[in-house]
Amino acid sequence: MERLGTGIGWRPEIADAVERMPGIDWVEVVAENTCPGHLPESLRRLRERGVTVVPHGVSLGLGGADRPDESRLTALAERAAALGSPLVTEHIAFVRAGGVLTASPRLEAGHLLPVPRTRDALDVLCENVRIAQAALPVPLAVENIAALIAWPDEEMTEGQFLYELADRTGVRLLIDVANLHTNHVNRGEDPAAALADLPLEAIAYVHVAGGFERDGVWHDSHAHPVPRPVLDILTDLASRVSPPGVLLERDENFPEPAELEGELAAIRGAVEKGREQGGAPGTTVSRTREQGAAPTASASRTREQGAASATKASPEQGAAATNASRTREHGAASATNASPTRGQGAASATDASRVTAPDPAPDTTPARQRLALAQAALLSALVAGTPVPEGFDRVRLGVQARALAGKRADVVAKVAPELPVILGTEYRPAFLGYAHGHPMTGGYRRDALDFAGHLLGAGTVRDERALAELREWWLERSGSRPRSHRPGVRLARATRRVLLRR
Repeated sequence: MERLGTGIGWRPEIADAVERMPGIDWVEVVAENTCPGHLPESLRRLRERGVTVVPHGVSLGLGGADRPDESRLTALAERAAALGSPLVTEHIAFVRAGGVLTASPRLEAGHLLPVPRTRDALDVLCENVRIAQAALPVPLAVENIAALIAWPDEEMTEGQFLYELADRTGVRLLIDVANLHTNHVNRGEDPAAALADLPLEAIAYVHVAGGFERDGVWHDSHAHPVPRPVLDILTDLASRVSPPGVLLERDENFPEPAELEGELAAIRGAVEKGREQGGAPGTTVSRTREQGAAPTASASRTREQGAASATKASPEQGAAATNASRTREHGAASATNASPTRGQGAASATDASRVTAPDPAPDTTPARQRLALAQAALLSALVAGTPVPEGFDRVRLGVQARALAGKRADVVAKVAPELPVILGTEYRPAFLGYAHGHPMTGGYRRDALDFAGHLLGAGTVRDERALAELREWWLERSGSRPRSHRPGVRLARATRRVLLRR
């Protein structure tokens, strides 16, 4: 894997500061916010200096029941080509549900939601990842996400799930240590146990970010300083393997450049501390590969010995340890059938020679239908107020539902900044009230238009000036093309409004 070094998430708000920061080897951009034909000048200058740029997707929904959308894959491929990127990254998450598989309206989460760690979900995810890999011009890496909620009846720990995914598809992993901390606080999962289960040789790079705790729930905000527990997890990871790259994420509430540089220094220090604890600086050998054993065999031994630690890693999953052996089905995907390229010397080559052919990929149609129903039920409960599916924590689902609505309000205010100006202090309560009964069915710009149309239809805006401005804003954007601003056309519109009032 290409060595990336230390990087930071590039955002327009800190573009100038990033260009001036010392020791920035690479940056990551949100793929959906980048236009291949109109790259920001800041990114152009960084690329000319030899700074690597990696597109990071947030809307593909690889963990969803549907196969990846071809147009989204094409867009991601175009961004990788335009940026000259060595890889692209996405998330192990679902972001939408409903539609054909469930014969129900399509719903958008506007957020990354966790995939159940079950055999069905893993089979679907593996096929979706293979489809994405075939469509992209560079390698794909996928990221573990933060979660407020846990699925009932999960069959694997996070480490086991990621191990199986990487083993069956060859996909690289983007490990977010802040998300491991989030899942520790919110779901009782042990970050060290997750790291022990991971195929560390598959790591492409690492994310580090900040958040905050409220009422016993950790919120992965990307808007706060990186806390010590997250740096400690980074140190633990670096003691096991030398990560090819480490990146600081910050999406909002940007501090002064000096504070960001201080966080980057703390990240470098945490990595160096891990290297010292793990052995010689710069080592790329993890602790699970002691005595020269192959990664697959060592990881397999870790699993054979680790049912108790799997239970400890995720006490909410109950039967995860009991079901751990099931996660090594499907023949060629198992560690014992490792290919010679991941071999263990002569003995391994002999074992590999007995493998005739990999098992065919499972038919995922039944699994997709089951997963589609489960994800649609969960998302509907979160955004449409339908009953909470059996087995979920109702309190946590309430926290997640409020977080989703709040995020919608914040993002709509960004993509349509005129609305908070027009509505003033009434914007947020009006939007939250709207969101409670109106799930998002398209993107955030569509959501902004639907919200404005709802207010106009409901007649809830009492201020005459605000109502006129809101109507004008909606008319300007709701048609197939922008309204003409030629004086003659504007006069005709004004005359029509006067006549209609008579």
